[in-house]
Amino acid sequence: MPTVQEQARELEQKRGELAQVFEKHRREDGTYDMPPDVLADARGRNEELNTLTKAWEEATEAERFAKRNEEELERLSKAARPAFAGGAASRRAGPGEERKSVGTLIMESRAITEYRGGGMGPMAAIDVDLKTLMSTSAGWDPEDTRTGKVLLSAQQQPRVIDLVPKTTTQQSTVLYMEETTFTNNAAEAAEAGTYGESALAYTEKSSEVRKIAVSIPMTDEMLEDTPRLADLIDNRLRFMLMKRLDSQILVGNGTAPNLRGVNNLSGINTQAKGTDPVFDAVYKGMVLIQTTAFVDPDGIVMHPADWQDIRLTRTSTGEYIYGNPWEETIPRLFGLPVVITTHQTQNTAVVGAWQMHSELSMRRGIEVQISNSHSTFFVEGKQMLRADLRCALIFDRATAFCTVTGV
Repeated sequence: MPTVQEQARELEQKRGELAQVFEKHRREDGTYDMPPDVLADARGRNEELNTLTKAWEEATEAERFAKRNEEELERLSKAARPAFAGGAASRRAGPGEERKSVGTLIMESRAITEYRGGGMGPMAAIDVDLKTLMSTSAGWDPEDTRTGKVLLSAQQQPRVIDLVPKTTTQQSTVLYMEETTFTNNAAEAAEAGTYGESALAYTEKSSEVRKIAVSIPMTDEMLEDTPRLADLIDNRLRFMLMKRLDSQILVGNGTAPNLRGVNNLSGINTQAKGTDPVFDAVYKGMVLIQTTAFVDPDGIVMHPADWQDIRLTRTSTGEYIYGNPWEETIPRLFGLPVVITTHQTQNTAVVGAWQMHSELSMRRGIEVQISNSHSTFFVEGKQMLRADLRCALIFDRATAFCTVTGV
Protein backbone atom coordinates (compact mmCIF):
# COMPACT_ATOMS: atom_id res chain seq x y z
CA MET A 1 0.00 0.00 0.00
CA PRO A 2 1.68 3.28 -1.06
CA THR A 3 2.12 6.02 1.53
CA VAL A 4 0.31 9.35 1.33
CA GLN A 5 3.53 10.98 0.11
CA GLU A 6 4.00 8.35 -2.61
CA GLN A 7 0.38 8.80 -3.71
CA ALA A 8 0.89 12.58 -3.88
CA ARG A 9 4.02 12.17 -6.01
CA GLU A 10 2.20 9.82 -8.39
CA LEU A 11 -0.70 12.30 -8.68
CA GLU A 12 1.72 15.16 -9.36
CA GLN A 13 3.48 13.17 -12.09
CA LYS A 14 0.26 12.11 -13.84
CA ARG A 15 -1.26 15.59 -13.67
CA GLY A 16 1.94 16.96 -15.18
CA GLU A 17 1.68 14.45 -18.03
CA LEU A 18 -1.96 15.44 -18.65
CA ALA A 19 -0.98 19.12 -18.60
CA GLN A 20 1.59 18.42 -21.32
CA VAL A 21 -1.13 16.80 -23.47
CA PHE A 22 -3.34 19.90 -23.15
CA GLU A 23 -0.41 22.27 -23.76
CA LYS A 24 0.56 20.40 -26.91
CA HIS A 25 -2.92 20.99 -28.40
CA ARG A 26 -3.54 24.49 -27.03
CA ARG A 27 -4.15 27.27 -29.57
CA GLU A 28 -3.06 30.87 -29.20
CA ASP A 29 -6.67 31.97 -28.50
CA GLY A 30 -6.87 29.64 -25.51
CA THR A 31 -9.01 26.96 -27.18
CA TYR A 32 -7.88 23.40 -27.77
CA ASP A 33 -7.53 21.48 -31.02
CA MET A 34 -7.62 17.85 -29.90
CA PRO A 35 -8.32 14.98 -32.32
CA PRO A 36 -10.92 12.46 -31.08
CA ASP A 37 -8.30 9.88 -30.13
CA VAL A 38 -6.30 12.43 -28.12
CA LEU A 39 -9.48 13.68 -26.45
CA ALA A 40 -10.43 10.11 -25.55
CA ASP A 41 -6.95 9.57 -24.09
CA ALA A 42 -7.22 12.80 -22.07
CA ARG A 43 -10.65 11.77 -20.79
CA GLY A 44 -9.26 8.39 -19.74
CA ARG A 45 -6.32 10.05 -17.98
CA ASN A 46 -8.70 12.38 -16.15
CA GLU A 47 -10.86 9.48 -14.97
CA GLU A 48 -7.72 7.71 -13.70
CA LEU A 49 -6.72 10.90 -11.85
CA ASN A 50 -10.17 11.08 -10.25
CA THR A 51 -9.70 7.55 -8.90
CA LEU A 52 -6.15 8.28 -7.63
CA THR A 53 -7.26 11.57 -6.08
CA LYS A 54 -10.10 9.86 -4.22
CA ALA A 55 -7.67 7.24 -2.86
CA TRP A 56 -5.20 9.94 -1.81
CA GLU A 57 -7.92 12.00 -0.09
CA GLU A 58 -9.12 8.92 1.80
CA ALA A 59 -5.56 8.15 2.94
CA THR A 60 -5.04 11.78 3.98
CA GLU A 61 -8.33 11.75 5.85
CA ALA A 62 -7.32 8.58 7.68
CA GLU A 63 -4.04 10.20 8.80
CA ARG A 64 -5.92 13.28 9.98
CA PHE A 65 -8.38 11.16 11.97
CA ALA A 66 -5.53 9.18 13.55
CA LYS A 67 -3.70 12.35 14.56
CA ARG A 68 -6.88 13.85 16.00
CA ASN A 69 -7.53 10.67 17.97
CA GLU A 70 -4.01 10.78 19.47
CA GLU A 71 -4.49 14.40 20.51
CA GLU A 72 -7.83 13.60 22.18
CA LEU A 73 -6.31 10.63 24.01
CA GLU A 74 -3.52 12.84 25.33
CA ARG A 75 -5.98 15.54 26.41
CA LEU A 76 -8.25 13.04 28.19
CA SER A 77 -5.26 11.41 29.84
CA LYS A 78 -4.20 14.74 31.33
CA ALA A 79 -7.72 15.51 32.47
CA ALA A 80 -7.95 12.16 34.26
CA ARG A 81 -4.88 12.80 36.47
CA PRO A 82 -5.81 13.64 40.10
CA ALA A 83 -5.31 17.22 41.28
CA PHE A 84 -2.53 17.73 43.83
CA ALA A 85 -3.95 18.06 47.32
CA GLY A 86 -2.76 20.50 49.95
CA GLY A 87 -1.23 23.94 49.60
CA ALA A 88 -2.85 27.24 49.02
CA ALA A 89 -4.44 26.06 45.79
CA SER A 90 -6.77 23.56 47.42
CA ARG A 91 -7.64 25.04 50.82
CA ARG A 92 -10.71 27.14 51.51
CA ALA A 93 -10.30 30.16 53.83
CA GLY A 94 -11.14 29.30 57.44
CA PRO A 95 -13.14 31.41 59.92
CA GLY A 96 -11.52 34.79 60.44
CA GLU A 97 -9.01 34.27 57.60
CA GLU A 98 -8.77 36.69 54.72
CA ARG A 99 -10.12 35.24 51.46
CA LYS A 100 -7.35 35.33 48.82
CA SER A 101 -7.86 36.53 45.29
CA VAL A 102 -7.77 34.18 42.31
CA GLY A 103 -4.46 35.69 41.18
CA THR A 104 -2.86 35.07 44.60
CA LEU A 105 -4.11 31.49 44.69
CA ILE A 106 -2.67 30.84 41.23
CA MET A 107 0.72 32.35 42.07
CA GLU A 108 0.94 30.34 45.33
CA SER A 109 -0.14 27.07 43.74
CA ARG A 110 2.31 24.21 43.27
CA ALA A 111 1.80 24.47 39.53
CA ILE A 112 3.52 27.88 39.59
CA THR A 113 6.03 27.37 42.41
CA GLU A 114 7.34 24.10 41.00
CA TYR A 115 7.42 25.52 37.48
CA ARG A 116 9.67 28.34 38.79
CA GLY A 117 11.97 25.69 40.09
CA GLY A 118 12.61 24.45 36.58
CA GLY A 119 10.02 21.68 36.27
CA MET A 120 6.87 21.58 34.18
CA GLY A 121 4.75 21.77 37.34
CA PRO A 122 1.69 19.71 38.31
CA MET A 123 -1.92 20.51 37.59
CA ALA A 124 -3.51 22.86 40.15
CA ALA A 125 -7.12 22.98 41.30
CA ILE A 126 -8.23 26.51 42.23
CA ASP A 127 -10.82 26.46 45.04
CA VAL A 128 -12.86 29.51 44.10
CA ASP A 129 -16.47 30.07 43.10
CA LEU A 130 -16.65 31.03 39.39
CA LYS A 131 -19.83 32.90 38.52
CA THR A 132 -19.75 33.05 34.68
CA LEU A 133 -18.91 30.18 32.31
CA MET A 134 -16.51 31.23 29.56
CA SER A 135 -17.85 29.85 26.28
CA THR A 136 -17.88 30.69 22.57
CA SER A 137 -21.38 32.14 22.92
CA ALA A 138 -20.62 34.21 26.05
CA GLY A 139 -17.14 35.49 26.59
CA TRP A 140 -14.95 34.89 23.56
CA ASP A 141 -15.80 33.80 20.06
CA PRO A 142 -12.79 32.05 18.41
CA GLU A 143 -11.40 33.79 15.35
CA ASP A 144 -11.97 31.87 12.10
CA THR A 145 -10.36 32.49 8.74
CA ARG A 146 -11.81 31.35 5.40
CA THR A 147 -9.78 28.74 3.60
CA GLY A 148 -9.85 30.59 0.29
CA LYS A 149 -11.66 27.73 -1.43
CA VAL A 150 -14.44 28.85 -3.79
CA LEU A 151 -17.01 26.20 -4.69
CA LEU A 152 -18.33 27.04 -8.14
CA SER A 153 -21.87 26.17 -9.18
CA ALA A 154 -22.42 22.99 -11.17
CA GLN A 155 -22.43 23.78 -14.89
CA GLN A 156 -22.39 21.72 -18.09
CA GLN A 157 -18.83 21.79 -19.43
CA PRO A 158 -18.30 22.68 -23.11
CA ARG A 159 -17.66 19.42 -24.97
CA VAL A 160 -19.19 19.61 -28.45
CA ILE A 161 -16.75 22.33 -29.46
CA ASP A 162 -13.99 19.69 -29.39
CA LEU A 163 -15.65 17.93 -32.35
CA VAL A 164 -15.51 21.02 -34.61
CA PRO A 165 -12.27 22.00 -36.40
CA LYS A 166 -11.10 25.59 -35.73
CA THR A 167 -9.94 28.11 -38.34
CA THR A 168 -9.48 31.89 -38.41
CA THR A 169 -10.85 34.63 -40.65
CA GLN A 170 -10.25 38.34 -41.18
CA GLN A 171 -13.62 38.90 -42.83
CA SER A 172 -17.06 39.76 -41.48
CA THR A 173 -18.53 36.98 -43.62
CA VAL A 174 -16.98 33.65 -44.53
CA LEU A 175 -17.56 32.96 -48.24
CA TYR A 176 -17.01 29.69 -50.04
CA MET A 177 -18.11 28.00 -53.25
CA GLU A 178 -20.36 24.97 -53.32
CA GLU A 179 -20.72 22.63 -56.27
CA THR A 180 -24.47 22.68 -56.87
CA THR A 181 -24.58 20.99 -60.29
CA PHE A 182 -22.80 17.76 -61.12
CA THR A 183 -24.03 16.16 -64.30
CA ASN A 184 -21.91 13.15 -65.20
CA ASN A 185 -22.35 11.83 -68.73
CA ALA A 186 -19.11 9.91 -68.73
CA ALA A 187 -19.65 6.72 -70.77
CA GLU A 188 -17.90 4.31 -73.06
CA ALA A 189 -17.39 5.69 -76.57
CA ALA A 190 -16.85 3.94 -79.88
CA GLU A 191 -14.06 4.94 -82.21
CA ALA A 192 -14.88 8.38 -83.67
CA GLY A 193 -17.98 8.41 -81.50
CA THR A 194 -19.38 11.47 -79.69
CA TYR A 195 -18.16 12.20 -76.19
CA GLY A 196 -20.86 12.51 -73.55
CA GLU A 197 -21.18 16.13 -72.38
CA SER A 198 -21.24 16.73 -68.63
CA ALA A 199 -21.99 19.88 -66.63
CA LEU A 200 -20.68 21.52 -63.47
CA ALA A 201 -21.97 24.64 -61.70
CA TYR A 202 -20.89 26.39 -58.51
CA THR A 203 -22.76 28.69 -56.15
CA GLU A 204 -21.34 31.12 -53.62
CA LYS A 205 -22.30 30.31 -50.02
CA SER A 206 -21.77 32.44 -46.94
CA SER A 207 -21.79 32.30 -43.16
CA GLU A 208 -22.02 35.54 -41.20
CA VAL A 209 -19.63 36.25 -38.32
CA ARG A 210 -21.68 36.54 -35.12
CA LYS A 211 -20.80 37.89 -31.69
CA ILE A 212 -21.36 36.16 -28.36
CA ALA A 213 -21.11 38.57 -25.42
CA VAL A 214 -21.51 38.75 -21.63
CA SER A 215 -20.95 41.36 -18.91
CA ILE A 216 -21.04 41.74 -15.13
CA PRO A 217 -20.84 44.85 -12.89
CA MET A 218 -18.49 45.22 -9.90
CA THR A 219 -17.74 48.03 -7.45
CA ASP A 220 -14.32 49.73 -7.35
CA GLU A 221 -13.83 48.41 -3.82
CA MET A 222 -14.36 44.79 -4.88
CA LEU A 223 -11.80 45.11 -7.64
CA GLU A 224 -9.25 46.84 -5.41
CA ASP A 225 -9.69 44.80 -2.22
CA THR A 226 -10.31 41.37 -3.72
CA PRO A 227 -7.88 40.85 -6.61
CA ARG A 228 -8.51 37.10 -6.65
CA LEU A 229 -12.20 37.74 -7.28
CA ALA A 230 -11.36 39.76 -10.38
CA ASP A 231 -9.38 36.82 -11.77
CA LEU A 232 -12.20 34.45 -10.90
CA ILE A 233 -14.78 36.58 -12.69
CA ASP A 234 -12.48 36.90 -15.70
CA ASN A 235 -12.31 33.10 -15.94
CA ARG A 236 -16.04 32.66 -15.38
CA LEU A 237 -16.89 35.17 -18.12
CA ARG A 238 -14.70 33.19 -20.53
CA PHE A 239 -16.39 29.99 -19.44
CA MET A 240 -19.85 31.53 -19.99
CA LEU A 241 -18.93 32.39 -23.59
CA MET A 242 -17.61 28.91 -24.36
CA LYS A 243 -20.66 27.32 -22.72
CA ARG A 244 -22.99 29.41 -24.89
CA LEU A 245 -20.99 28.66 -28.03
CA ASP A 246 -21.12 24.94 -27.23
CA SER A 247 -24.91 25.18 -27.05
CA GLN A 248 -25.19 27.22 -30.27
CA ILE A 249 -23.24 24.58 -32.21
CA LEU A 250 -26.09 22.20 -31.48
CA VAL A 251 -29.33 24.17 -31.16
CA GLY A 252 -28.70 27.69 -32.49
CA ASN A 253 -31.72 28.70 -34.62
CA GLY A 254 -29.79 30.74 -37.17
CA THR A 255 -31.87 33.91 -36.70
CA ALA A 256 -29.42 36.81 -36.28
CA PRO A 257 -27.53 37.21 -34.07
CA ASN A 258 -27.77 33.46 -33.39
CA LEU A 259 -25.55 30.93 -35.10
CA ARG A 260 -27.23 28.06 -36.92
CA GLY A 261 -26.68 24.83 -35.05
CA VAL A 262 -26.53 21.36 -36.54
CA ASN A 263 -30.03 20.40 -35.32
CA ASN A 264 -31.51 23.23 -37.42
CA LEU A 265 -29.69 22.61 -40.69
CA SER A 266 -31.83 22.64 -43.82
CA GLY A 267 -31.50 19.35 -45.68
CA ILE A 268 -30.02 17.35 -42.79
CA ASN A 269 -30.69 13.61 -42.81
CA THR A 270 -33.25 12.28 -40.33
CA GLN A 271 -33.56 8.71 -39.07
CA ALA A 272 -36.53 7.81 -36.85
CA LYS A 273 -35.95 5.10 -34.25
CA GLY A 274 -39.43 3.66 -34.64
CA THR A 275 -39.49 0.07 -33.39
CA ASP A 276 -35.73 -0.38 -33.89
CA PRO A 277 -33.34 -0.71 -30.96
CA VAL A 278 -31.40 2.52 -30.40
CA PHE A 279 -28.23 0.81 -31.64
CA ASP A 280 -29.84 0.00 -34.98
CA ALA A 281 -31.31 3.48 -35.41
CA VAL A 282 -27.91 5.11 -34.80
CA TYR A 283 -26.22 2.79 -37.28
CA LYS A 284 -28.89 3.50 -39.90
CA GLY A 285 -28.17 7.21 -39.40
CA MET A 286 -24.49 6.51 -40.05
CA VAL A 287 -25.38 4.67 -43.26
CA LEU A 288 -27.54 7.60 -44.43
CA ILE A 289 -24.49 9.85 -44.18
CA GLN A 290 -22.37 7.32 -46.05
CA THR A 291 -24.92 7.00 -48.88
CA THR A 292 -25.93 10.67 -49.28
CA ALA A 293 -22.78 12.62 -48.38
CA PHE A 294 -20.41 9.73 -49.23
CA VAL A 295 -18.27 10.34 -46.16
CA ASP A 296 -17.77 8.40 -42.95
CA PRO A 297 -19.19 9.93 -39.75
CA ASP A 298 -16.73 10.54 -36.92
CA GLY A 299 -18.78 11.59 -33.89
CA ILE A 300 -22.11 11.28 -32.08
CA VAL A 301 -23.75 13.72 -29.64
CA MET A 302 -26.34 12.60 -27.07
CA HIS A 303 -28.19 13.84 -24.01
CA PRO A 304 -27.04 12.10 -20.76
CA ALA A 305 -30.50 10.56 -20.24
CA ASP A 306 -30.39 8.99 -23.72
CA TRP A 307 -26.90 7.60 -23.13
CA GLN A 308 -28.15 6.20 -19.83
CA ASP A 309 -30.69 4.05 -21.70
CA ILE A 310 -27.92 2.69 -23.92
CA ARG A 311 -25.49 2.05 -21.08
CA LEU A 312 -28.12 0.15 -19.06
CA THR A 313 -29.40 -1.97 -21.95
CA ARG A 314 -29.45 -5.66 -20.99
CA THR A 315 -29.93 -8.97 -22.72
CA SER A 316 -32.95 -11.13 -21.99
CA THR A 317 -30.86 -12.95 -19.38
CA GLY A 318 -29.87 -9.75 -17.57
CA GLU A 319 -26.32 -9.13 -18.85
CA TYR A 320 -25.35 -5.56 -19.65
CA ILE A 321 -24.67 -5.25 -23.37
CA TYR A 322 -22.23 -2.37 -22.98
CA GLY A 323 -20.13 -4.09 -20.33
CA ASN A 324 -20.34 -4.98 -16.66
CA PRO A 325 -21.00 -2.12 -14.21
CA TRP A 326 -17.54 -2.50 -12.63
CA GLU A 327 -15.80 -2.08 -15.99
CA GLU A 328 -14.56 1.35 -17.02
CA THR A 329 -16.02 2.21 -20.42
CA ILE A 330 -15.46 5.17 -22.75
CA PRO A 331 -18.71 6.19 -24.50
CA ARG A 332 -18.48 4.88 -28.07
CA LEU A 333 -20.92 3.40 -30.58
CA PHE A 334 -19.75 1.45 -33.62
CA GLY A 335 -16.26 2.87 -33.11
CA LEU A 336 -17.38 6.53 -32.96
CA PRO A 337 -16.85 8.67 -29.83
CA VAL A 338 -20.05 9.79 -28.11
CA VAL A 339 -20.12 13.30 -26.64
CA ILE A 340 -22.59 13.44 -23.76
CA THR A 341 -24.04 16.88 -23.00
CA THR A 342 -27.24 18.46 -21.71
CA HIS A 343 -26.96 21.01 -24.53
CA GLN A 344 -28.31 18.38 -26.93
CA THR A 345 -32.08 18.00 -27.15
CA GLN A 346 -33.24 14.92 -25.24
CA ASN A 347 -34.51 11.96 -27.28
CA THR A 348 -32.59 13.14 -30.36
CA ALA A 349 -29.01 12.12 -31.16
CA VAL A 350 -26.80 13.74 -33.80
CA VAL A 351 -24.41 11.71 -35.94
CA GLY A 352 -22.03 13.61 -38.18
CA ALA A 353 -18.83 13.90 -40.19
CA TRP A 354 -17.67 16.78 -37.99
CA GLN A 355 -14.04 16.90 -39.05
CA MET A 356 -14.77 17.13 -42.78
CA HIS A 357 -17.94 19.20 -42.94
CA SER A 358 -18.10 21.52 -39.93
CA GLU A 359 -15.94 24.51 -39.15
CA LEU A 360 -15.70 27.16 -36.43
CA SER A 361 -14.05 30.18 -38.05
CA MET A 362 -12.81 32.62 -35.40
CA ARG A 363 -12.81 36.30 -36.34
CA ARG A 364 -11.60 37.16 -32.86
CA GLY A 365 -11.00 35.05 -29.79
CA ILE A 366 -12.24 35.94 -26.31
CA GLU A 367 -11.50 39.51 -25.29
CA VAL A 368 -12.16 40.83 -21.77
CA GLN A 369 -12.46 44.57 -21.10
CA ILE A 370 -13.30 46.74 -18.08
CA SER A 371 -14.67 50.28 -17.96
CA ASN A 372 -16.58 52.71 -15.71
CA SER A 373 -18.14 54.57 -18.64
CA HIS A 374 -21.36 52.54 -18.56
CA SER A 375 -24.47 54.52 -17.53
CA THR A 376 -23.79 56.35 -14.22
CA PHE A 377 -21.03 53.96 -13.13
CA PHE A 378 -18.35 56.69 -13.05
CA VAL A 379 -20.05 58.70 -10.28
CA GLU A 380 -21.21 55.55 -8.48
CA GLY A 381 -17.78 53.95 -8.23
CA LYS A 382 -18.66 50.91 -10.34
CA GLN A 383 -16.91 49.01 -13.10
CA MET A 384 -18.37 46.87 -15.87
CA LEU A 385 -16.46 43.80 -16.96
CA ARG A 386 -17.40 42.50 -20.38
CA ALA A 387 -16.20 39.69 -22.58
CA ASP A 388 -17.02 38.67 -26.12
CA LEU A 389 -15.88 36.65 -29.11
CA ARG A 390 -16.73 36.72 -32.81
CA CYS A 391 -16.98 33.67 -35.00
CA ALA A 392 -18.78 32.04 -37.90
CA LEU A 393 -20.16 28.52 -37.67
CA ILE A 394 -20.18 26.58 -40.92
CA PHE A 395 -21.83 23.27 -41.81
CA ASP A 396 -21.00 23.06 -45.50
CA ARG A 397 -22.83 19.82 -46.25
CA ALA A 398 -26.09 19.13 -44.43
CA THR A 399 -26.24 15.52 -45.64
CA ALA A 400 -23.01 14.83 -43.75
CA PHE A 401 -25.12 14.95 -40.58
CA CYS A 402 -28.13 13.05 -39.35
CA THR A 403 -30.52 13.48 -36.45
CA VAL A 404 -31.71 10.22 -34.93
CA THR A 405 -35.10 10.88 -33.34
CA GLY A 406 -36.99 8.96 -30.67
CA VAL A 407 -33.90 7.54 -28.95
